[in-house]
Amino acid sequence: MSDLVLSSLDEGVLTLTFNRPDRLNAWTDAMGRRYFDLLEEAERDPGVRVVVVTGAGRGFCAGADFQTLKALQEGSYDVEPDERPATHPTTIGKPVIAAVNGACAGLGLVHAVVCDLVFTAAEAKWTTAFARRGLVAEYGLAWILPRLIGQARAMDILLSGRTFTGVEAGELGLANRVAPGERLLEETLAYARELAAHSSPASMAVIKRQVWGDWQRSLEESRTEAVRLMMESFARPDFAEGVAGFLERRPPAFPPFAGHLPA
Repeated sequence: MSDLVLSSLDEGVLTLTFNRPDRLNAWTDAMGRRYFDLLEEAERDPGVRVVVVTGAGRGFCAGADFQTLKALQEGSYDVEPDERPATHPTTIGKPVIAAVNGACAGLGLVHAVVCDLVFTAAEAKWTTAFARRGLVAEYGLAWILPRLIGQARAMDILLSGRTFTGVEAGELGLANRVAPGERLLEETLAYARELAAHSSPASMAVIKRQVWGDWQRSLEESRTEAVRLMMESFARPDFAEGVAGFLERRPPAFPPFAGHLPA
C-alpha cells in the first residue's frame, strides 16, 4: 500500500504523488487511506511546512476506480470505507497545494478543490462527470463549488459534466495558477518553498482554519473571532520573529508547527 502514494520531503515541502499511473491514478480506498495517513503524518512532522499533491504519469486522479464503481453497482462491494471524509485535507493544519498535472475527473476533481490552493497544467482535462454517470454532486461539491466559482458556473460544470481544460479551470476560478505541463511541478514547488521559507507555520495553520471555517460564519462573527486570534498571535514567538526579521531585513526563522495550534 505504501507504493500507492509516493512521498518526498525537500526544503520543508512534502510532495505526495498518487501512484497508479496505469489507471490515471483512479481512486481506491487503499490509496485514499494511504493519502490521508500521510497527510496526518505531515501535520505531526515539524519538518513539513507545506504539502504538494500531484499524480504520476498523465493523470492527477481520474475519479473513482471503475472496479469499485462496478462492485457498488452489483452490490458486491464489501470493503469497510475510511471514516475520514473527502474533505479531510481541509482539517490538516498545513497548506495543501494541488498540482493538477493531467486528468482530473469526478472524485479526482473533489480532491483537487479541497486543497487550499490549486495549480494546474494548461492542457489538463477537468470534469465533474457525475451527471454523465447517473450520479449526483458528491462529497460536498454542491456546497464547495458555488462558493469557489459562483452558482451559475457551478451549475454549468455539474449539470453538463462536460470536459474542460486547465486554462478554463483558471478562468472559472478553480485554479490559482495555470502553467504549461512541463513547468507545472517546478512552479508549484517554487511557490511552496516560498511559503515554507517566509510564512509562519502557526499563522498559516490559523489562517487555514479561519478561511475554511468562516464560510459558515457571519461577517461580524468572523471579525470578532479574528480579533481574538490576533490577540493570541501577539503572544507567540512567530510574531516577535516576524517583526525582527522585517526590521533586520533578513528572512524570518519561524519555529516549526507540529499538529496543534499554539494557545
